[in-house]
Amino acid sequence: MNYHSMIYNWINMKIVLIFDSGLAGAGGKSNSDCALTATREVIGTAMILEPYFKQIGGQISATLYCGMDYYKNNKDEVVMKMTAMVKKLKPDFVLCGPCFNFADYSEMAARCTKLIMEKTDVKVASMMAIENQDVIAKYREDIAILKMPKKGGTGLSESFDVLVKYIDTAVKHPENLAELKSKNCY
Repeated sequence: MNYHSMIYNWINMKIVLIFDSGLAGAGGKSNSDCALTATREVIGTAMILEPYFKQIGGQISATLYCGMDYYKNNKDEVVMKMTAMVKKLKPDFVLCGPCFNFADYSEMAARCTKLIMEKTDVKVASMMAIENQDVIAKYREDIAILKMPKKGGTGLSESFDVLVKYIDTAVKHPENLAELKSKNCY
C-alpha cells in the first residue's frame, strides 16, 4: 500500500449509524410514528459521536432511523430495508446504537446487527446498557454488543473511546478483534 492509499483509507472510513427517531433528534415519543428515514447530515447523537470517529479517520456517511411505534408495526420490513440500505451505501462499519437502556430501540438494533451480519460483508456492532438484559441474552451469542451505561449513567465517554477502538480494530485489524470483544462486549 502506498502513502496516498494509506491516507485515503485513513480519512475515509465510512460509518453508517442506525438510530431511533429520538437519537436522530427527530423526536422520540413525540414522533414515534416517524417512518424509516435516511440522511447524510450529521444529526442528533451523531454530533456527539463524530469527534470520536474523527480520531480514527472515520466519517458518518449516513444515519438511518425510524420511530419506535413505526418499528413495532413494521418490524421485519424495517430491519430488511435498513439492511438493504446498508448494502447500497457500502460502509466500512455500521453502528446500531448507542441504545442506552431503551428496550425497543435495543431490540431493533440487535435485529439489524444480526441481519446485516448475515446478508452483507460489512463490519457491524450494537451498543447498549446492561438494563436491556432480555435483548442481550437473546442476541449475545450471535452479534457483538458493546457495553455502555444507561442514559445519565457514568462512563459514557469511556464507552465511546472503546467504541472507536472497536471500530478501528474491526476495520483495520480484524485479527485482533477477539481480545477487544472479550473485554468490552456482553
